Amino acid sequence: GLSQYSSDPRTEWDLSAYSTREQVLEAVRNLRYKGGNTFTGLALTHVLEQNLKPDAGARLEAEKLVILLTDGKSQDDANLAAQTLKNLGIEIFAIGVKNADEAELRQVASEPLELTVYNVLDFPLLSSLVGKLTRVLCTRIKERSHKETADTPVNTGPQLSPTDLKISAVTSKSMHLAWSPPLRPPKKYRVVYYPSKGGTPKEVVLEGAVTSVQLSNLTSHTEYVVSVIPVYDTAAGDGLRGVTSTLPLSSPRSLRVSELSHNSLRLSWKAAQGATHYLVLCSAAPDGAED
Repeated sequence: GLSQYSSDPRTEWDLSAYSTREQVLEAVRNLRYKGGNTFTGLALTHVLEQNLKPDAGARLEAEKLVILLTDGKSQDDANLAAQTLKNLGIEIFAIGVKNADEAELRQVASEPLELTVYNVLDFPLLSSLVGKLTRVLCTRIKERSHKETADTPVNTGPQLSPTDLKISAVTSKSMHLAWSPPLRPPKKYRVVYYPSKGGTPKEVVLEGAVTSVQLSNLTSHTEYVVSVIPVYDTAAGDGLRGVTSTLPLSSPRSLRVSELSHNSLRLSWKAAQGATHYLVLCSAAPDGAED
C-alpha cells in the first residue's frame, strides 16, 4: 500500500489493490508527485486510521510495517503519532532524503535504529538502499512472525470497535463527541481531530471507561475530521470517524448612521455575541483608498 502526504495525506492504493509485482511497479510508474508541506504526524495518523485496517487489506495475522520516506523536517508532532503506532506493535522504518532531519528520523523509527534508519543525500541514491532494506524487512517479518501472538485480538467489529458517534453542542469554538463502547472495553481511546483542508492534528487520550469528550479551542467556520480509536494492549480496534463544521463567529447587526456633519458621522450597531473588540474601516466611496 502507498500513501502520499503534504498537509492532507492521500491514499494512492491500499494493500489489497494489487496482487502482482508487475501491477505494483506499474502503479509506481504512474504515481503523480504531490507537493506541499511536511505534516509527517498527520501522515502517520492517516496510515493508522485508513491504511492498516482490514477493509483496506490489512490482514489481522500479518506483521504491520510502515516505511516513512521524507525529504524534510515535519511541521507537526511526528513523534507523538509514531509512538502511537509503535505502541500498537507497528514497526516504523524511516528513510530521509536531502533535507530530512536525522534526529527526527531516529525519534520516529523503531528500535534497533541501526536497522530502521537510513539517510541519503539525494533521490537517485535511494536505489543503493533497496537490497539492504529488502533483506532487513524480510528478516524482521520472519523474526516477528515467530513471536508469541496468542494475546493479540483476532477480530474487529462490535467486540473491539465503538459505534454510534454523535457530534453535538457545536459552537464556533467547540463541539461535544459521544459514542457507544465496544463489547470489550479498550484500555484507552485516542481522539484525533484536525481541519479537513489541512492542519496540525491534535489528540486527546482518554481512559477506556470514558465515552465522551468536549473539544475546545477550535477554529471558527472550519470543517473538522474527528476520529475515535480504541486502543488495546496489543492492537487497535476500528475507529469511528466523523466530519462536522464549527459555526461562524457571530456578526454585528443593524448598522445605523447618524449625526452626519461635513467631516464626521456616528455609527451604531447591535452587538456581536462574544466579541471583545470591533475594527471599523471606512473609505471614500466608491473607489477611494481605505483611511
